[in-house]
Amino acid sequence: MRTIRRGLPSSIVVGLFLTIAPAVRTSLISAASAAEPALDERLAAGEFAPALAEAQNETDRARRDALLEQTALAQRAAGASGASLATTSMISDDLRRQGVYDQIRREPPLALGGGVQPDFNSLIELLTSTIAPQTWNDVGGAGAVKQFTGGVSVDPQGMLRRMPKNSDASLRTLREQATANAASNAVGDPRRTAPLRKVSLTRLERALQRRLAAGAQPDDEMQLLAGLERVQYIFAYPETGELVIAGPAAAWQQDAEQRWVSAETGRPVLRLDDLVVLLRQLRTNGDGRFGCSIDPTQVGLERTQAFLDQSRGRALKPGERDRWLEQVRSTLGTQVISVFGIDPHTHAARVLVEADYRMKLVGIGLEPGTLDVPSYLDSIPAGQAPPSMSVLRWWFTMTDDALAADDTRLAFAVRGQGVQLQSENELLAAQGQRTQTGKSDELNREFAHRFTQHFAELAAKYPIYAELQNVFDLARVAALVQYELGDKIGWHQTCFGNAQELAVPYDAAPTSVDTVANSRLIRQVQIVAAVSGGVTADLRAAIKSVLPDRSGQADSQRHAAEQGSADERWWWD
Repeated sequence: MRTIRRGLPSSIVVGLFLTIAPAVRTSLISAASAAEPALDERLAAGEFAPALAEAQNETDRARRDALLEQTALAQRAAGASGASLATTSMISDDLRRQGVYDQIRREPPLALGGGVQPDFNSLIELLTSTIAPQTWNDVGGAGAVKQFTGGVSVDPQGMLRRMPKNSDASLRTLREQATANAASNAVGDPRRTAPLRKVSLTRLERALQRRLAAGAQPDDEMQLLAGLERVQYIFAYPETGELVIAGPAAAWQQDAEQRWVSAETGRPVLRLDDLVVLLRQLRTNGDGRFGCSIDPTQVGLERTQAFLDQSRGRALKPGERDRWLEQVRSTLGTQVISVFGIDPHTHAARVLVEADYRMKLVGIGLEPGTLDVPSYLDSIPAGQAPPSMSVLRWWFTMTDDALAADDTRLAFAVRGQGVQLQSENELLAAQGQRTQTGKSDELNREFAHRFTQHFAELAAKYPIYAELQNVFDLARVAALVQYELGDKIGWHQTCFGNAQELAVPYDAAPTSVDTVANSRLIRQVQIVAAVSGGVTADLRAAIKSVLPDRSGQADSQRHAAEQGSADERWWWD
């Protein structure tokens, strides 16, 4: 596998002219001369093409990187900013490459009439430092510069709410986007449908470093990982320092809830910011645990139990059920949202919370499940005695058997859906205290089993569950990088792992949600289910249970991916 040699996108040239500073020119040339004195005269004469050819023909990687560094700094000193960035992107050692980018950025622009890129980070900093500076999320407030899209929204106070769909406009937009996608479905276009697209994360980081050094931000192709819908394989190449993920891909568009989804299947596509957040989480939080929880408060449970005791002996009259149920919701009050092991302001955290919240809506019958997944309340047989008052607990976890590896542990396959729902019945005391039992009654256990068994149908109906799958897929990739593959390929994540280098979008963190409640009348008794739970991921456990890949598919796909990468892009089919 070889390195990328792609040209920078053209930039808009504005009427700003700068003078080359002699001191800067001297410092850059001095840095270049220190590496290879024999090349110095050629570079000083501006003979960059022969110098670059000499570097590219060098077979020793360390010496090749030194020649590329020397050439890049000399190009920068001469004012050839674009060429300097292109040469730097060819350096294979990521620490050395990042060091050259840092040195280039420390110097002011040199070329006369050079292109000036828009500085969005400075604009954001200006906004957050001048408009109500104490209310933004980076200083502990709730304000955010960019709002995430999806099936829920979070207001500045952290309250989570469902969002209505704008079906007419959304369907019209989808039709327009599908037409545009079909027209661009050509070879070499990332919007082209592919049964198995390969994305080199190390090459992507390199390409992204180059854009950032030029003052640009990640484009849609980078942000959506070239349209990948799932991670099916993970390949490592120690000899070239490459890490590749592979899976089905297609053109992308926004759905009715403004999620980025495949134009072919409607399934959400993978996101770069989710991967970056998970990689950073593991670098700073070594235990590899993250998740969320949505729970009723002890005070709310105590009030609700007292209210139910008072109203238990009185049958509801026709038309009173809705009012009575609203009293239950009001008595229980808002539920508390907590996120752990991951930044709660990020899209990945929002996915965890929304998946948990909407799973509970299905569980109590406020959002329809599928034919094979009735709600917990609907599953209670009409002739059965009402279940005792307890707190139902449902939570998502990662499956233990999702990863398989070849004998070298350089090729991994992701199997199955990778997500399961677990259940428990918690005892509820009169004071609202919950006690874990470690057990589930038959109805509770059956709901969790059916939800897991028919997860694919539910994910097709509610894309948020497919987004949870995507986060879990990327979490497994991050775990393999952190605990095993990163050292094998010598990847230091100088860009993905550095928040100062690459910023991810932030939004207000969800902290609470109105109680959702439903009831069912059984033998003249109104049954109300109080629900808690969340999402729990343990990445150390996820990669400890890697199974052997006896089919040989992971290894054969790894070799096929290496052979298909000759065009040197960061993605290929």
